[in-house]
Amino acid sequence: MRLINKFYSRHIDFLMKEYETALKGVEVAGVLLHSGSLDTYFGDDRVIDFNAYSHYLRWIPINKPDQFVLYIPGEKPKYFQVIPNDYWHEQKIECGDWIYGNVNVVQIKTVDEIKSYLKNDDLAYIGPNPTLAVKFNISTSQINCQEILNYLNFKRAYKTEYEVLQIKEANKLAIVGHQAARECFLNDGNEYEIHMAYLKACSILESDSPYTNIVALGEKSAILHYQNKRNENAQKEKNLLIDAGCRINGYASDITRTSVKMSIDSLYRDLLVGMEYVEQELVNLVKPGVGYPDLHSDALIKIGKLLLDHSICFGSLEGLLNNEIPHLFMPHGVGHLLGVQVHDLGGHLKDINGTIEVPPAHSPFLRNTRVMSENMVFTVEPGCYFIPSLLEAQRNTKKGKLINWGKIEQLYPYGGIRIEDNILVTKDGPENLTRQFEAINS
Repeated sequence: MRLINKFYSRHIDFLMKEYETALKGVEVAGVLLHSGSLDTYFGDDRVIDFNAYSHYLRWIPINKPDQFVLYIPGEKPKYFQVIPNDYWHEQKIECGDWIYGNVNVVQIKTVDEIKSYLKNDDLAYIGPNPTLAVKFNISTSQINCQEILNYLNFKRAYKTEYEVLQIKEANKLAIVGHQAARECFLNDGNEYEIHMAYLKACSILESDSPYTNIVALGEKSAILHYQNKRNENAQKEKNLLIDAGCRINGYASDITRTSVKMSIDSLYRDLLVGMEYVEQELVNLVKPGVGYPDLHSDALIKIGKLLLDHSICFGSLEGLLNNEIPHLFMPHGVGHLLGVQVHDLGGHLKDINGTIEVPPAHSPFLRNTRVMSENMVFTVEPGCYFIPSLLEAQRNTKKGKLINWGKIEQLYPYGGIRIEDNILVTKDGPENLTRQFEAINS
């Protein structure tokens, strides 16, 4: 508790300085951050699961609707804790003492009451409800001002001690879930049962997860964001790809593991061993000054070598790369920034002015084009998939002549492989925030 109090106190000081700098360029007196409001499905009164706006969540780790932070440079931040008088839903909000010690908590019953606390009309608003900001007499030019957001989004990549601590704890909890999921798979659990084993081990609801768990058996592993949870007999299934994380005080972990049974095809098993080496080699390349697109290029090179080593493709490595063959087997980026959002903001920003560094043309889905710097946290998640819609389109083309279709058909039933860890950049290189807990719990 002492550690989180110390780190959170430093974190708030850091945010205050960061926001003070961000606000100077737009000449406003302060900023009101909003967690967001509840919404319902169209034509229905059923409420959509709520997730607080990420810039607010960096200040206050309370994932509740209509919560506000008011920061005016030179003053202690105010957290407007709105607790409605509502007998339909539980509205209790629990804050750790470490929060109360670092911000002024103002408890009110309605959002409208906040207006009486906004003595200065010269405020900026950051949040998802512009209509509410207008109601608070905030100028439309200062509602989600892009100049402020560019600065904050760019700086989001650099994590404080407090933020790293939360991501570590989210990794520690998720590893417990991954181990339970693997055990369930090895005992012939189906996708639904594996998913539930993960949630139970982590003691969380599905809505508590930072993203929808990907639990894919067999050929479904080739669907990058596979969303279903099949509930039929799965004894015949021989491989599992599970991509699942946890959330601690708003901060996410994002971990993927691929597991196999003893009866798996030897080619797929050997490919998995190779991919494990590829992932660890990529992690070891992480250090300040390295461009993240360069890491992605290294991943494509290593996957190209793997395809040749296992005779899945023919020719030379240079020929495969020139024809963008490895890109067919890893169509996504090798990773992304991680924080209060799983795909954290600022991955394509080149500077505080909002300049965009676009991904290379051959890899348009690369989410991070930043140069690695100390205190950045991101994922490293190489994959190798056998996706019919991508591969079959090349069967009768020039590229197709470089592909061993017999091996592809042998591997189609197993979908693919992905391995993902969460990495902190330190001045000395990478700190693997995932594997350190895997070793403890194994």
